[in-house]
Amino acid sequence: MSLVIEEKDLEKFIMVGDRVLIKPKTPSSKTKTGLYLPPTVQESEKIQSGYIVKVGPGYPIPAVSEEDETWKQKQDDVKYVPLQARMGDLAVYMNKSGYEIEFNNEKYLILPHSAILMIIRDENLLA
Repeated sequence: MSLVIEEKDLEKFIMVGDRVLIKPKTPSSKTKTGLYLPPTVQESEKIQSGYIVKVGPGYPIPAVSEEDETWKQKQDDVKYVPLQARMGDLAVYMNKSGYEIEFNNEKYLILPHSAILMIIRDENLLA
């Protein structure tokens, strides 16, 4: 079951915390020996890959309060430990850890950063 989003602009999506939005690669429909696989087998693979479309700000760090220093201005700025993943990276991830959404008739996955097993980054790809 997937959530269908009617919004028209992907730029309006804001990922929260350590979440990552991934566009899954279409899995191979054939095995190495040439047998064709049904879609149910392709989707049930434990590990899949896809391209990272959006990245959240990271893991929040609690604000340190200095209550004994009354002359200092109070700040509630949240700081984050940034994520290792970047937009455009190819991620190898655990399929069962994500939530599937449908946007503009395409499937995307919302994953926690911890579900990503490996990142393949090609700096020359975007240059």
